[in-house]
Amino acid sequence: MTSTTQPRPLPIAAGSAEGAACCAPLVREAVDPAVAQEVARVFKALGDPTRVRLLSIVAAHDGGQACVCDLTEPVGLSQPTVSHHLKILVDAGLLAREQRGRWAYYSVVPGALDRLAQGLTETPAR
Repeated sequence: MTSTTQPRPLPIAAGSAEGAACCAPLVREAVDPAVAQEVARVFKALGDPTRVRLLSIVAAHDGGQACVCDLTEPVGLSQPTVSHHLKILVDAGLLAREQRGRWAYYSVVPGALDRLAQGLTETPAR
């Protein structure tokens, strides 16, 4: 004989009426839809562990910049694959690219990560 358990209703908080709101009201505006779109685009770029590592490796290099030739071995990927990941980080506004002869150098965009956090925490005044 098998028994099936039925979900039990959640208890109502003491002193609250049936059907009353259980959550506290917002104390500030939520993120603007346009800002949410931009923040999501950056998070999507950071949604791949290789890209997170590449961003970290570039930031850890002397002078905060690295040549693409210095980035392939640490992540164990081919140069075209690393370049693809770097392009996504550049398009997201996290890295800047500078061509020097035949090599591309990447640097972290100053304040990019601070702006990302700010987009989530700061909201327009009511």
